[in-house]
Amino acid sequence: MSSTAPATTRTVLRAEGFSCPSCVGKIEKQVGRLDGVRSVRVQFASARIEVDHDPVSASVDDLVAAVARAGYVARPAAF
Repeated sequence: MSSTAPATTRTVLRAEGFSCPSCVGKIEKQVGRLDGVRSVRVQFASARIEVDHDPVSASVDDLVAAVARAGYVARPAAF
């Protein structure tokens, strides 16, 4: 890995308030807009949000705030 490439980490969030599959798109769009986010995957059935991101550009708090802007509550998951 080159020293100029930012580090990427995977953060898993648990979301609350999912009521329909269209929620997935709203969350992916909001979180995906953040600088440093490489990919967002929302699993509707388990309410998991997996985000690959540069933790310097997009902190866990930034990810949670982006989910909140989409209208949902999210917390970092222990697993």
